[in-house]
Amino acid sequence: MNVIKVNNENFQEEVLGSEKPALVDFYTDWCGPCKMMAPIMDELAGQYIGQVGIYKLDVSTNTDIASQFGISSIPAFLFFKDGQVVDNIVGAVPKEVVEEKIQSFLKQD
Repeated sequence: MNVIKVNNENFQEEVLGSEKPALVDFYTDWCGPCKMMAPIMDELAGQYIGQVGIYKLDVSTNTDIASQFGISSIPAFLFFKDGQVVDNIVGAVPKEVVEEKIQSFLKQD
């Protein structure tokens, strides 16, 4: 698994301070759609290793960050570039939808 778990302590350094684009999966363990997305995120993390950092943040234990970014529905996926949110997806979606966003994200470089 190449998805990195982040929390209140390391979010700033791992995600906002990342030199490469970052995708953060805001989830929680009891969320069914979040569980459906987990294998997709694992696949994408393997596929884009070295190009995009893919992270998971549990909103039930990291409420500060979730509220900082206005997360009100999960799963939610925020795309960060240079420490700024540049795109998002809310809800469970097919892998292709996330992959399309990653591709357009990488083309911006």
